[in-house]
Amino acid sequence: MSREDDGNAAALVASLVRDIPDFPQPGVVFKDITPVLGDARAFAAAVAWLAVAFPGPVDKVVAIEARGFILGAPVAYVRRAGLVPVRKVGKLPAATVSQGYTLEYGESTLEMHADALAPGDRVLVIDDVVATGGTALATVELVRRAGADVVGIAGLLEVAGLGGRRILQDVGLRLLLPAS
Repeated sequence: MSREDDGNAAALVASLVRDIPDFPQPGVVFKDITPVLGDARAFAAAVAWLAVAFPGPVDKVVAIEARGFILGAPVAYVRRAGLVPVRKVGKLPAATVSQGYTLEYGESTLEMHADALAPGDRVLVIDDVVATGGTALATVELVRRAGADVVGIAGLLEVAGLGGRRILQDVGLRLLLPAS
């Protein structure tokens, strides 16, 4: 994807992301990407950009629940990599490893199958929106505990003012859109 294509993808995606105030609770402004997913050109542009955000070999794409699954699956396909879902507690059927984290409106825990990654796997983490960065950082911790290497975290956008980029600065974060 060329620099011009990056700009076109960013403009198209930005034109479709909408803010939903007070969701899922008062005071939170939710970044709704469903219009991006529903537009064939925008969805294709977003996936194409995410797939090349970090060049070089990737063995597994780790996708964060739930919208990360939607983006991560086609990225894994394009990259010819396996797909590993990271889910909320109790959603995976086999033995798991878990990691707690803080988000902008509470605390939660993520899980990954204990056998999903092998030591030395090169992993690209895909998420849709980075807010506090807690979800992405918890996912990075799960990947590292498995002995795998994080190539980077790729996503569509960052919610401004919540510090996500700051806490992920040592990991490698690339976002299609600037903070909004």
